[in-house]
Amino acid sequence: MTSENTPVDLTAFVKTYDVRGLVGSQLTDEVVEAFGAAFADEIEGAGRDLVVGHDMRDSSPGFAEAFVRGARARGADVVALGLCSTDESYFASGSLDAPAAMFTASHNPATYNGIKMSRAGAQGISLDTGLSSIRDRASSFLADGIEAVAEPGTVREHDALPDYAAYLRGLVDLSGIRPITVVVDAGNGMGGLTVPAVLGEAAGLPKLPIEIIPLYFELDGTFPNHEANPLDPANLVDLQKAVLEHGADLGLAFDGDADRCFVVDEKGDAVTPSAVAAIVAVREIARVRAAEPDAEISVIHNLITSRAVPEAIEAAGATPVRTRVGHSLIKDEMRATGAIFGGEHSAHYYFRDFWSADNGMLAAMHVLAEFGAQTEPLSTLTDRYTPYAASGEINSTVTDVPAAYARIVGAYAGVGDFDELDGLTVSGTSDDGFWWFNVRPSNTEPLLRLNAEAATPGGMERVRDDVLGLIRG
Repeated sequence: MTSENTPVDLTAFVKTYDVRGLVGSQLTDEVVEAFGAAFADEIEGAGRDLVVGHDMRDSSPGFAEAFVRGARARGADVVALGLCSTDESYFASGSLDAPAAMFTASHNPATYNGIKMSRAGAQGISLDTGLSSIRDRASSFLADGIEAVAEPGTVREHDALPDYAAYLRGLVDLSGIRPITVVVDAGNGMGGLTVPAVLGEAAGLPKLPIEIIPLYFELDGTFPNHEANPLDPANLVDLQKAVLEHGADLGLAFDGDADRCFVVDEKGDAVTPSAVAAIVAVREIARVRAAEPDAEISVIHNLITSRAVPEAIEAAGATPVRTRVGHSLIKDEMRATGAIFGGEHSAHYYFRDFWSADNGMLAAMHVLAEFGAQTEPLSTLTDRYTPYAASGEINSTVTDVPAAYARIVGAYAGVGDFDELDGLTVSGTSDDGFWWFNVRPSNTEPLLRLNAEAATPGGMERVRDDVLGLIRG
């Protein structure tokens, strides 16, 4: 209940894939404690381990403690990770085969926090697979109180970082690469903890031929330097400048909970996540093919990645699987198809051998390994995986989304091929080669999201501008 004794509307901040809301007005200790009890009940956690970790936000330690109180009251035995990245919490969930809750609001500003919940083995939970039930249970606990079971759960601390770092080193061998210099912008987020452990010697692992130039490694949930959201080009500026100033080989930028990684080349130019996905896909296909010669290998990509991604997958001898956009959706598809890797244009990268969960650090290690095994600059390497012209995602506020959608359908009927796997994808050819665009409505805002790509810059610009005109009326 709120201080005014009016019910808390959990539907306002329980999203499709996680819980994310404003600290104080939406997320309070009382609300979080109710979520802890609800999660323990949903996973039938009495007498079983439940992993709880948190990021560096000011509110995160207190929220983690409140969640633990609720979970223990319903009998769960809590494994407390303390400070960790989201993919480190996935590692603990997978390696311990236990459900997990991670307190983070990822790239959102400091006024937000949230909870990412997983079933045992880092299996994602969405509204369709249990999160709505957790929400409803939490509402009941808020209304009626949390009744403790006869045998409340225990709590023990567990430092997963050394094993996490060693596990990643075992998946990508960086020991034999040429010496390289890398600027890393942790954005005052959890990369400041995990990068020194995985790429350095902080976890007791052997030294790698990598010189790390750190930017904003101090853990600070107020984000004093810039938002920990590398998807916004404004937040890459400091990294781009540092790469040029230091003459570094490349730069890496992590978001707040360090599960996404963005790459900058030696010129300071951003490498598209599609190019990263293609590079990692080719490497993972080769790695699995060597270990499993007779395996049928598939790789997932969502429908707004560049056409270059499925082309690279096919050229490497694997089957590309095209999916809708969405975090938990892709995790589910990874498990359902047995895909060895999945890439999203939002810079989420998923690995079969990481419990089908996403791991930005692992993707970064693949880029470092590929770059360090040859002599070309990164821009030359990534240009091979960026043969086409893309618009990037363009959001338009639209008062009447169905009307805008209808205008697009009317204009392109008979001009291109239609596909409604996720929003509307239209593809076709013109004198200068192929083109395609995808328009997807936002689930939460009156927005239409446009992504366009074509064989040439001119072709992309014509399609982009034409569709934007239709969207904006």
